[in-house]
Amino acid sequence: MPAIWDLPDFDSHEAVHVFDDLATGLRAVIAVHSTHLGPAAGGTRFWHYGDSQAAITDALRLSRGMSYKNAMAGLSAGGGKAVILANAARTKKQDMLDAFARAVDSLGGKYITAQDVGMSEADMVSLSKVTSHVAGLPEQGGDPGPYTARGVYLGVQAAAKHAFGTDSMSGVHVAIQGVGSVGGGLARYLAAQGAKLTLADVDAQRAADLAAELGGNSVAADAIMTVDADIFSPCALGAIVTQASVNALKVRAIAGGANNQLATGSEDRMLADRGILYAPDYVINAGGIINVLRQIENADDAEINRRIDAIPGRLSAIWSESDSTGLTPAEVADNMAQKLIGR
Repeated sequence: MPAIWDLPDFDSHEAVHVFDDLATGLRAVIAVHSTHLGPAAGGTRFWHYGDSQAAITDALRLSRGMSYKNAMAGLSAGGGKAVILANAARTKKQDMLDAFARAVDSLGGKYITAQDVGMSEADMVSLSKVTSHVAGLPEQGGDPGPYTARGVYLGVQAAAKHAFGTDSMSGVHVAIQGVGSVGGGLARYLAAQGAKLTLADVDAQRAADLAAELGGNSVAADAIMTVDADIFSPCALGAIVTQASVNALKVRAIAGGANNQLATGSEDRMLADRGILYAPDYVINAGGIINVLRQIENADDAEINRRIDAIPGRLSAIWSESDSTGLTPAEVADNMAQKLIGR
């Protein structure tokens, strides 16, 4: 395995902490990308990885994404991310969570954790009993999913307006990959506005049940990226936009809540060459972190909603600059974020 700073996704991270607690079996990575704008903030992911390098790579990519996301959302926070390496059965033990909380606490507030894939609100409460460096607790806004879903919905609306010139979602066909808290919430917003829906999830029954409830259709998880639709909305795990999947897409825009949607980063140019509008993921999906970090900003619900309402305008500015300069939307957004974090 190469040294961490030789990995392709190492991006002058300020620190990458690797924890191995023999007593509890905890193996975890906390990556701090930037603290230029404030403490590095980002969720903890509890996931089974094929190998330890994959876990470190995930932490590197996700933490960089959080730097950009927090900066573009106008938050007083830098970017960080943690991953806990789960076993194949995803066994989550209390002593392991306690050990992870001690690891977070050992960084003295340089990293603030929150909820992410595989971690629940109850887990956040548990961590908060050991360390104060936890955001998104029940009394601080709780589950970020509904806030992310609302921001993504507004971003999908903006994508439809930019790509098709429509102010109405009625009849616009959206294919949603993943119908958990974010994708499911997005589907409900869209259904209420008369959009046509095709849904998919690794839990096929969940997708089928929601489709039946909302009057949409469901397809197998491996078929959703080839559906002939107007907009593809990835709301599951990342790295799903690959060269092969770009060639198979039958949509005019991608706008969804998943993190790190581009597998290598070069797919944005492939999308542009095919005339497919792309909504940079860390811009469109910022609603959750805007809510989670409310205590840093001392923000109430009205201010949280005002910040989420700014997402479509931010996307429109990115697309307009992309149109005028020839840069891809991802390149425009990255340039904006890098200036904000002093890179």
